[in-house]
Order: sequence, then C-alpha cells, then structure tokens
Amino acid sequence: MPTRRDTRRLAMQVLYQIDVRSQDDLDAIRAGLEISSDAPAECELAFELAYGAWEQRADCDALVTELAPDWPTHRQPPIDRAILRLAYHEIVSGHAPGGVAINEAVVLAKQFCSEQSPGFINGVLDKMARKIARSSIETAVNQATDTADDTQPADPPPTDLR
Repeated sequence: MPTRRDTRRLAMQVLYQIDVRSQDDLDAIRAGLEISSDAPAECELAFELAYGAWEQRADCDALVTELAPDWPTHRQPPIDRAILRLAYHEIVSGHAPGGVAINEAVVLAKQFCSEQSPGFINGVLDKMARKIARSSIETAVNQATDTADDTQPADPPPTDLR
C-alpha cells in the first residue's frame, strides 16, 4: 500500500520533470504520472500536490530568495527546487504541518540530492515555516481586530444633563 511519503516522492519527481523540461501544462504533469507504476489513487494525489506546488512556485521562489539571498532559486539544483516548492505548498495549503513537511523534505533530499542539500533545505524551510506562521498570526490578529471594530456599538448619543 502506497504511503504519504511515496506520494510526496512521486510529486517531487513530477515537479522536477516539469522544471527541467520547462513544461507547465496539465498534460505534461499527468504524462509524468502515467509512466509511474504507482497506484491510481496515489498518482491522483501526487498530481494534486505537484500541480499545487507548481502553481505556487513564484511565491515560493520569492520567499526562498528572500531567506537565502546567496542561493536564489535560479542557482539551486532543480531537484532542490522541487523539494522546496513541494514543502512550501504543503505548509501554506495545510496539507501537512510545517514540521512534517520539513522532515519529509529532508528525507527526500537525503535520498535524491547532494550531501549539502539536506542541511540547506532544512534551514530554508525552517525559516520559511516560521515566517509563514508569523504572517498567519498577524493576519488572524488583524482580522480579529477588524471584526471587533465592526462590532463595537456606536458612541451613544450625547445626553443633555442641564
């Protein structure tokens, strides 16, 4: 029975293929899945993960460049980019908690990347998860404040106490 880790591996491989082939259409993603020998349900979930990550790549790449200015996305190996993009998507979409997404990304990096990649990916994703969490908290606080302001009763009319 396929595991969530198998699904992540497949999604990462599809992202890698799309990136190195410069293809970003649904047919290319699905074609990458069809050649795998994985279960159809796993392939569909991997497709959803890969496509979601590919759609969010600009946001992910901008954040990675901000957090690791010496290693912007264009300087990273394509497999590292695929892993970072997948983990970013899982964190921001809620597919996996930040710690789980980071751990799974490091596992993928240990299997498929250079010796330095697991540490780099772990460091970037840790910073990324913290920044996303802070941003989410700030957004929630602002929304709560806006809602509280909207529900405040208007000032009572002045009373004439003469």
